[in-house]
Parts: sequence; C-alpha cells; structure tokens
Amino acid sequence: MKKLILATMVVAFVASCGGKSKAPRNLDNACSIVRQQPKMLRAMKRTERKWDVPVHVQMAIIHQESKFVKDARTPVKYVLGVLPMGRQSSAYGYAQALDGTWKEYQKSEGGRSARRTDIRDATDFMGWYMNKTRDVTGIPLHDARNQYLAYHEGRTGYLRGSYKSKSWLVRVADNVGSRSAMYQRQLARCR
Repeated sequence: MKKLILATMVVAFVASCGGKSKAPRNLDNACSIVRQQPKMLRAMKRTERKWDVPVHVQMAIIHQESKFVKDARTPVKYVLGVLPMGRQSSAYGYAQALDGTWKEYQKSEGGRSARRTDIRDATDFMGWYMNKTRDVTGIPLHDARNQYLAYHEGRTGYLRGSYKSKSWLVRVADNVGSRSAMYQRQLARCR
C-alpha cells in the first residue's frame, strides 16, 4: 500500500512539472502583465532600445500570437475528425515563429542557442523581423496593425495584398492595432 501511495505521489509530482505554461492573468491590462512578468517588460524594453519597436506593439502582437504563453503551438489537424495528422504549422513560442524564419533569425542575429520559448529571444526576433518588414514594405515600426498583417502573411504576401481577401484576418489586425493603442495608454500610466 505504501508503495502505491508513493508511486501515486511521484506520478502526480512529475505531471505537475510538465504541461503547457500559463499566461499572465488579465491580458487586457498591460500593467498587470508587466507586474506579474517583469522579465517580459525588461526583454521588450531591450528590444525597443535595440530595434526601435515600441513595447506596446510587441505586447499586442505577442498577445495575438500566443496570449503570452511561452510554449504555444498551433492546433493539431485531424483526418476524418479523429486521426491526428500533425500541427497546422511549425509556429511555436511567444512570437509563433515558423521553423524556417527562426533558423534565418538564428543565422543572422540570434545565434544557435536562441529559443522561441525565451522571451528575450522572442522579442529580439520580433524586432529583427519587423525591421526587415519596414525595410521591404515601408510599414512603420509603430504601426501594429500593418506590421501584424505582414507578420501573419509574410512580407511578399503583404505586398501582394493577400490579406485583402481574408476579412477575418483584417478584423484580427484591427484588434491588434486597438490592443496596441490600449497597451500604450496603460503603460504610460503604470510606469
């Protein structure tokens, strides 16, 4: 009986260590997020200094991409509604960076040890990516809405206007823009 109880306790402990990381509470309050996760704010300020991407823009895009969950993944696709067939894409981490784009970032900027689950690396990636987007498309770094559209569709897709036929994506981008403005107002009050 003691062995069964001990084994149950070990399994419960191991199970509690794994699993998906949790998002900060109250994702509609930037001050609450940075109070709970001061490391996030430090990483975003570092990215703002290095890449000139405002903190509120980074926060709004991370909110949309991962809801601040460090190990976020896209949903699994199913065949016939029951057989798992893999993920919708290779997007992973805070910034939902795709495998190929992340490897490009690692070669160019982040080094081989950069991880998508590390907020410092994820925000640095976003700064790097958005600066390249600005250079290619002319989208200002403070324009969260259009930076998000280019982030989602890729620069070439953005330039082609592929998002124009996706009303749902335009609504999401509008929400990212609104959230960025909301976070900007909140951060000005809580600093």
